[in-house]
Amino acid sequence: MRLFPGSLVQLRAEVTAHDHGRWEDDDRREVPSLLAPDEGRFITLAAESGEPLGYVGWNTTGESSGRLEMVAVHPNAHRRGVARALCVAALNGLEQLGVTVAHVGTGGDEFHAPARALHEALGFIPYPTVDYARTL
Repeated sequence: MRLFPGSLVQLRAEVTAHDHGRWEDDDRREVPSLLAPDEGRFITLAAESGEPLGYVGWNTTGESSGRLEMVAVHPNAHRRGVARALCVAALNGLEQLGVTVAHVGTGGDEFHAPARALHEALGFIPYPTVDYARTL
């Protein structure tokens, strides 16, 4: 989950800096781990004229469940249906693998409102959770 400046003003800076202050480095480490087909982890890419537009990681998390991870679209491709197409392709892939329930997560802040709207338009329902953090 990527959080942006100003999106979590209620949290203490030392917590958000720890969890999200180096998100670019975190992404560089995490993205390669999204692809491991022998372990049920896949990536779907979107491109136009050879230029990447976005990607989504997706994986099986059990015999009948799966998850969309890191739906990412280049800012120049926002509002063009790229994220929707990526999510639909991933959901189709999960269904072909026998998955019956798919999960996806995103931020609850204003920045992530378009992502939440997309997920709900695709039939996902919000599953209320609470995640706590504190400094030690």
